Amino acid sequence: MDELTTHELPVTGAIPPELTGWYLRNGPNPHDAASPHWFFGDGMVHGVRLEGGKALSYRNRWVRTSTFTDGAPLYDDKGGIDLTAGVANTHIVRHAGRTLALVESSFPYELDCRPGHELETLGPHDFGGKLGTAMTAHPKTCPTTGELHFFGYSGPTPPYLTYHRADAAGELVVSRPIDVPGGTMMHDFHLTAQHVIFMDLPVVFDHDRPGMPYGWDPDYGARLGVLRRDDPYGEVRWFAIDPCYVFHSLNAHEAGQRIVLYVARYPDFLGKSPSTLWRWTIDLVTGKVAEEQLDDQYCEFPRVDDRLAGLDARYGHATHSEAPGTGAFPSALLRYDLHTGACTRHDFGPGRTAGEAAFAPADDRPGGPGWLITYVYDAAKDTSDLVILDAENISAPPVAEVHLPRRVPFGFHGNWIPDPGPEANPDAGH
Repeated sequence: MDELTTHELPVTGAIPPELTGWYLRNGPNPHDAASPHWFFGDGMVHGVRLEGGKALSYRNRWVRTSTFTDGAPLYDDKGGIDLTAGVANTHIVRHAGRTLALVESSFPYELDCRPGHELETLGPHDFGGKLGTAMTAHPKTCPTTGELHFFGYSGPTPPYLTYHRADAAGELVVSRPIDVPGGTMMHDFHLTAQHVIFMDLPVVFDHDRPGMPYGWDPDYGARLGVLRRDDPYGEVRWFAIDPCYVFHSLNAHEAGQRIVLYVARYPDFLGKSPSTLWRWTIDLVTGKVAEEQLDDQYCEFPRVDDRLAGLDARYGHATHSEAPGTGAFPSALLRYDLHTGACTRHDFGPGRTAGEAAFAPADDRPGGPGWLITYVYDAAKDTSDLVILDAENISAPPVAEVHLPRRVPFGFHGNWIPDPGPEANPDAGH
């Protein structure tokens, strides 16, 4: 796939005029058209610019990491790691005025989203030299403090897990190693108003495995580690759960002396059984975890209104996939009422495949109205659309469909990134 820029895209329906900014989504697209695994392709960001009720442009750009430009390896022949190497192919987020492309093996890479500089790679970001580990592709921004919480994990060598926190201005203020018995693949974690919760699950590093160097080992055990945010160097309490794997969390919150977590849970790792929505409830008094499956529809890429991250969000959204063995990719979006258990859905129709949907708010009320935005591939036309749904009525026809000039390959995660307000410094709008 080459890089492309097009302007004034055709639209079916009406783009909400409140949407001014970028929809950006990251994913693996090997520039040499070859990759040993879907997880390993070079990061490419696909962006659509919305403004004034129009789709002003589409562009796609590779993230120019040192691996992409110079072939730099993540590990040298002595086992040393170059954290500026990697593929930056998993997620794209904004914090403290910086737009960061992420992969969990390496440093973030900053992209330039200012007018005239759209999606150009600025270089690796290590928080002014303070970051000494890789960074998860799933950091969490606290909606109350503006802090960015994240972690880094290392398969081959200890410390296997390190918790980090950056303040609202982007300064790294906490880096705390956490003692775990081995190197596991920890893709995501949880944030609440008072706690950080880590998932130490039985997908264990194995340097002898070809390709993906992690394997399923239920004998390792599975547990949740709870750390108080007001004591980031204090005790981590561990709570045992049944062996499973979780790529992605939906949300978490406190309920008195309990912590409620929502996850897309797999019974094992990369097996034949897909993930479904589960609720884990940690009782901080008894030390027990209640585990409950909430739905039997297969789902992945769960999201909430990010302004309610770590709070009791009523609604969550996920992408639905067909039954295992059909060869089908996701074809619907699900909206869960986490208070009542109700679920509504939007079906995209035969041959139309949706990716992860990001929430774009309509106003400044967290949990209020907004839109779900996602790329949808149409196999019959071999092209893709940017589809905008009313989040409060997702079963209705799309509010708008932006017709793109090409297929957007299946990818991972993205975000609606609104333009900064008039009080923001335009020179810091990377």
